Amino acid sequence: VQLQASGGGLVQPGGSLRLSCVASGSIFSIDAMGWYRQAPGKQRELVARVISGGSTNYADSVQGRFTISRDNAKNTVYLQMSGLKPEDTAVYYCNAILSLKATDTTRFSYWGQGTQVTVSS
Repeated sequence: VQLQASGGGLVQPGGSLRLSCVASGSIFSIDAMGWYRQAPGKQRELVARVISGGSTNYADSVQGRFTISRDNAKNTVYLQMSGLKPEDTAVYYCNAILSLKATDTTRFSYWGQGTQVTVSS
């Protein structure tokens, strides 16, 4: 199983970016997909997450500015980021909680490689 994230870059304050993450490999089902971020010297934190039923949750710091969505048919999760602030600067990682077999209820957590988002004028 691999998670491939893309869409990071340099953007001015107030700007927008859209991150994408595709999960590929021998996957039976995906329970949840989400985005985390880690700024220099800080711990990795949850940004947003969407579960299989469509429910979402967001960090307070991004509520109202970021929108997470998921395309189940493509095993892809998106993060639309608007109103970006310098404090949003971080490496963004996608995560998936999934199962590999129909006969095995074990859930596994996979991480993407990270994509840099820099908000600066």
